[in-house]
Amino acid sequence: MSHLVVHITGARPNFPKAAPVIDALARQAAAAGQDVRQVLVHTGQHYDERLSDVFFRQLGLPEPDVNLGVGSGSHAEQTAAVLVGLEKLFLEGEWGRPDLVVVYGDVNSTVAAALVAAKLQIPLAHVEAGLRSFDPSMPEEVNRLVTDRLADVLLCTSADAVAHLGNEGVAPERIHLVGNPMIDTLLAHLGSFDVELARKRHDLDGRYAVATLHRPANVDSAQDVQALVTTLHSVADQVEVVLPLHPRGREALLSAGLLDHDRIRLVEPLGYVEFLGLVRGADVVVTDSGGVQEETTVLGVPCLTLRPNTERPVTITHGTNRLVTRDELAARVAEVLATPSEETDGGWPVPPLWDGQAGPRIAKVLLEVLR
Repeated sequence: MSHLVVHITGARPNFPKAAPVIDALARQAAAAGQDVRQVLVHTGQHYDERLSDVFFRQLGLPEPDVNLGVGSGSHAEQTAAVLVGLEKLFLEGEWGRPDLVVVYGDVNSTVAAALVAAKLQIPLAHVEAGLRSFDPSMPEEVNRLVTDRLADVLLCTSADAVAHLGNEGVAPERIHLVGNPMIDTLLAHLGSFDVELARKRHDLDGRYAVATLHRPANVDSAQDVQALVTTLHSVADQVEVVLPLHPRGREALLSAGLLDHDRIRLVEPLGYVEFLGLVRGADVVVTDSGGVQEETTVLGVPCLTLRPNTERPVTITHGTNRLVTRDELAARVAEVLATPSEETDGGWPVPPLWDGQAGPRIAKVLLEVLR
């Protein structure tokens, strides 16, 4: 019997999570003699080539079978466009009706796919289920809560995520602790993260920090943007700051005088390998990104997260991550720079099951569901 599995991706964080799952599912299905067809859908939520297409090339993902090309817009516009596109695909697509839909993370494409699958009564698996910031003002938290409520199979990266789902009344048989497939991808490409090449490309001959900032709480209001720019200038007083600037908030940050400091180095969004090569050589990373918190934890690079909360507390208890406010960021950077660095490759203690084998564990669960 043939089975159709449709994977939904839409933004940069989804791609390194999906790659090991797609690969492991293909290999395990072939070994078991199961006929599993896989369709990869890119919703086009991230429409900058450097934020999407380049990741497919670098991660060895097959070219998407479908690109919905939804592009930018408000949360409602973006989610609605994905809803309409996926409903049509699931009902009228050339591959037929899916037997299983797999979604990743917490972006708008994820919750849209969950809604379509639920209304069409198609089984749904959520990779990275159970993460909670307990901050309802975050759009991603809303997406996580809705997706987990609708999912039939909940695939968790950490024990705290399992506990959250249990506290919310999810049946234990639907919850699976599988580890973090994003770390599978990181470990598989570790040898490609070339620090010296990153230094050469960005003309860096000393210590430096990397900053990635795009959350609404940091870049949506003029007052927050001005405060953020002032804070980043205080960091740049201490160390060179390299900032791959996300399209979200770009104009606001530039208008607020981001580049008025000669030690802030603005670069275009980077591919996966280039970005992690830059991160690997940094003395400190300043971010409001969830995925970067995980990547720095495994690479052993000190991470200061400019948020009041995190849905990934395991990066704090097992890793290098620390939550900071704008007012204290400069002081925390000074502390990190004053702390002797350690060689961490291959020896840094990482969370359980962040071992490069999450993809195979997820694939095993998905095959059992299909059976």
